[in-house]
Amino acid sequence: MPAQSFLRRFPSAARQTGRALWWFVLLVLVALAGAGGWWWKQQQAPVAPAAGTPAAGAARAPGRFSGAGGAQPVSVGVVQRQDVRVMVSAIGTLSARATAVVRAKASGELLSIKFKEGDEVKAGQLLAEIDPRSYQATLTQVQGNLQRDQAQLKNAQLDLQRYQDLLAKDSIASQQVDTQKALVRQLEGTVAADQAQVDAAKLQLSYTRITAPIGGRLGLRQADRGNVVGPSDATGIVTINQVRPIDAVFSVPEAQLVVINQRLASGASLPVELWDRDQKQRLARGRLGAVDNAIDATTGTIKAKAAFDNEEGLLFPNQFVNVKLQVNLLKDVLTVPSTAVQNNYVYLVRPDGTVTQRRIRVGVADGDRVSVEGELQDGEQVVTDGIDRLREGAKVAVIDAAVATRADAAAQDAGARRAALMASLTPQEREQVAKMSQEERRAFFRNRRAQAPAGPQGAASGAAAPAPAAGASRASAPASAATAPASAASR
Repeated sequence: MPAQSFLRRFPSAARQTGRALWWFVLLVLVALAGAGGWWWKQQQAPVAPAAGTPAAGAARAPGRFSGAGGAQPVSVGVVQRQDVRVMVSAIGTLSARATAVVRAKASGELLSIKFKEGDEVKAGQLLAEIDPRSYQATLTQVQGNLQRDQAQLKNAQLDLQRYQDLLAKDSIASQQVDTQKALVRQLEGTVAADQAQVDAAKLQLSYTRITAPIGGRLGLRQADRGNVVGPSDATGIVTINQVRPIDAVFSVPEAQLVVINQRLASGASLPVELWDRDQKQRLARGRLGAVDNAIDATTGTIKAKAAFDNEEGLLFPNQFVNVKLQVNLLKDVLTVPSTAVQNNYVYLVRPDGTVTQRRIRVGVADGDRVSVEGELQDGEQVVTDGIDRLREGAKVAVIDAAVATRADAAAQDAGARRAALMASLTPQEREQVAKMSQEERRAFFRNRRAQAPAGPQGAASGAAAPAPAAGASRASAPASAATAPASAASR
């Protein structure tokens, strides 16, 4: 009999079959839940350490996220009294102290180039030469005219002297003497004009030797040998930028203007630091030189200029820099690490190993430290890492920074040794290593290290790690455990 016809004829039997199916599913789910609970309890049960092992009978060190009953591992910093700089940050641009476009003062063919692009030159140094032949010919011509007129002047002067002697003997008319005097003065003017022409010709001839008007760094060459150059050339031959010293122009808020003017009026020197675009590398140190005479009304800032020696030549004109201007210096103030401050509170580590909250007033920051005011004493310890897991009176375990540093160094050394060992393998050996299992790979590297000649590095790689001291702090356990993966990685 078909199932559909059976259900139509016996509906009560169908309902009973459905209820039995749901009860069966419910019983299966309950059984699965019970089995899962039993497995979870087995996983949470503590495992007794094997007899004779170093961990047998030892108390478990507090983990990074241990319960409220254990000590929380934290990093600490020291409260110190020190001088704190009050810095003003700005964005600036470097500008050359002086810029000169070297142009030819006399027109002519460029015969030679005496410089190399990008070189440092001194004022007066020869840079290029122009064909001097036409200017030399002009100089020779005007020098000839000068000699001719000088001879005529000499002859007129001798005639004037004779006429004056005859006039004294009353043998000549005074009119003739006066006429000769006028001729002498005329020839003196002609000689003076000729001398000026000679000086002008010499000056034009000197312009055929193009020299550097200022000292500085040369740019790219704008003219080549054989080009006809002249004073009207827009680009000139080359550009010189004086970059030693070099200036930085930046804008500071007008609120700092009063303090800056007071410091400058008192003769104080305001240090300025230049940092790169990412503010990770300091480029130079200098001094504030001058402040502009008007405030920019659109931005509420005023321009300032600082000078830098730039002895190494690392700074270039139009270079973008981050500027830090020191406007004041706070003497002998309390400071804490910046990472220790959270919502105007710090966690102070007490001698009994617990922490307490101290409210502070935050001042100015200088590097990775910040000045504070509050109930803190010089030399006390404040928590810098792990603050989010603390509460008032919580027990803490201070992590030794030296232990963490040694663990990181050990991991780096292990990675370097493994990289060196891999580099010493042949391509065929590398293919074999890639096809090995993990155990085979460890055995292979173990054998290679055993076959390596004894040396400082081999001794360091084969030496066993020293056992921890019996009195070592339990907080160093996480840092020491961090070396285990690094050691495994080296194998």
